[in-house]
Amino acid sequence: MRALRILAVDDEPPALDELAYLLRSDPRVGEVVTASDATEALRVLRGADIDAAFLDIRMPGLDGMELARVLHRFAAPPAVVFVTAYDDRAADAFDLGVLDYIRKPVEPERLAESLRRIVSALGIKTAAGPETAVIPVELAGTIKLLPRAAVHYVEAQGDYARLHTAGGSHLVRVALATLAERWSDAGFARIHRSYLVRLSQISELRLTSSGYVVVIDGRTLPVARRHTRELKDLLLRAAKQDGIR
Repeated sequence: MRALRILAVDDEPPALDELAYLLRSDPRVGEVVTASDATEALRVLRGADIDAAFLDIRMPGLDGMELARVLHRFAAPPAVVFVTAYDDRAADAFDLGVLDYIRKPVEPERLAESLRRIVSALGIKTAAGPETAVIPVELAGTIKLLPRAAVHYVEAQGDYARLHTAGGSHLVRVALATLAERWSDAGFARIHRSYLVRLSQISELRLTSSGYVVVIDGRTLPVARRHTRELKDLLLRAAKQDGIR
């Protein structure tokens, strides 16, 4: 198990600083090296073992597309992700075999998905366990890192998801279905089209006139009929693991 080594390249310092900050915030990333142009990036790549390069496209001198073509000729090229404010080069980018194409401004959840693709493509086992994972959330214009372990349940709100914790809630731009898939091995279960819950936070499962419900933090959440059997099985399994018979 090891952490990713990332190179971030952008000729605009604020954009480069923000990208590097978001990358370093992910527990799968161990080191982020930055470069302000392609020449500096190539110098870094000659002296370091880099897993993936996040490249701006429009840069003075050698641009991101040209740099990607150079990297493609490496004996062991890093995975390439373009990070750009423009979407008119996406077709050209994927013709080069890049792993991903992210639009600016970079959304933390979109960046996390790109890192997931890198880990999968490279076959790397990273050191981020279920309770070390964090979720970047925006609070008053500042990005904070919310430990996934602090999330009690998640509520769908259109294309967004609201993360409920003991101290409040945070809205993130990611679909509930996506979180349900990513967090299935971290103690979370889908109980309804609108709810994903942490099993350890369920204080009660009971049958009402309208069907089963669970109680978390004093709030009653509905359990869809199609999720009822699976939820019961998961709770029973968790109880047995805790030594309850």
